[in-house]
Amino acid sequence: MALEAALQSFARLAAQYDCLIIEGAGSPAEINLRANDVANMGFAEAADCPVVLVADIDRGGVFAHLVGTLALLSASEQARVKGFVINRFRGDIALLQPGLDWLVAHTGKPVLGVLPYLNGLHIEAEDSLSERAAVTAGSGRRLRVVAPMYPRASNHTDFDPLALHPQVELTLLRSGEAVPPADLIVLPGSKSVRDDLAWLRREGWETAIRRHLRYGGKLIGICGGYQMLGRRVEDPLALEGEAGGSDGLGLLDFSTTLAAQKQLARVEGQLAWGDARVTGYEIHAGISAGPALARPAIRLPQGPDGVLSDDGQIFATYLHGVFDHPAALAALLDWAGLEAAAELDYPALRDAHIERLADAVEQHLDLSLLGDLLPR
Repeated sequence: MALEAALQSFARLAAQYDCLIIEGAGSPAEINLRANDVANMGFAEAADCPVVLVADIDRGGVFAHLVGTLALLSASEQARVKGFVINRFRGDIALLQPGLDWLVAHTGKPVLGVLPYLNGLHIEAEDSLSERAAVTAGSGRRLRVVAPMYPRASNHTDFDPLALHPQVELTLLRSGEAVPPADLIVLPGSKSVRDDLAWLRREGWETAIRRHLRYGGKLIGICGGYQMLGRRVEDPLALEGEAGGSDGLGLLDFSTTLAAQKQLARVEGQLAWGDARVTGYEIHAGISAGPALARPAIRLPQGPDGVLSDDGQIFATYLHGVFDHPAALAALLDWAGLEAAAELDYPALRDAHIERLADAVEQHLDLSLLGDLLPR
């Protein structure tokens, strides 16, 4: 059923665009998962598309990785692999050349290029948590921000502007890690709000959040994190797990019911105080209602969004990317206690790093060989 849905999406996109690039997930050689593979060679076979294997040399064992992966594929899958790309190489390419020559001779497949290690490159990590250090460098006063990485946390790119800001110290905490003193706690989105809410309680976050607020700290909830702040989260259709409901943290007077129809939209508006511009996107199934929503966090052309608590300590929103716009980032950091925050234009920085990567691809990959793989 999942493969059928993926192929329907593929067909719909193929009707609109001349070329599609399909990114796998994990290794294509997980032989224990072969029967139900949707994310890698199973999809490539079903969609009948060529494959390029990309390996990270910085992790070590790159030739064993590529040759071993190829060996574990079926004959038809091996034929579908048209070449290799080696990523994140440090040093003199001449020292790697004997290995490249051996790889081509051994497999009969070309090396399409070797991309260099690009120090300090920032590329958004989609829906997984980047291994980049979470604490930024800087001197002087820094705003201490902590966030729980619950098991089903989503939209990790919401944190990128905070992680890159020179006056912010961002700490992302996993299971078993104590919650340190902070100026700001951020509850991120979630793919399963009730399950992650139960995790928060088991990990002691509910107690830590209440103590944080008593000491005057600020709290932001984004999407699923917003829903957790209310009185109840109801899932009558079993959209995220077993049907039923859970008590929220009860910090704001509203409740949320998950509905079958997702809200999907790109939006822009202004913070409820001042005139700072906010841009972002909504992608959620919840419908929230209650007295707290009479004091919204953001003003949008289509109506108010979120909640700003009466005491001004809690900011809750459905908008992902709420920190992206420079004006919104500066205003929210000021609200959280950072005076005279340095300006960070995250969209411009993100675009500059994408251009840097694109320049490296153009310089170090054989674009003519790649072009031969494109549909005619």
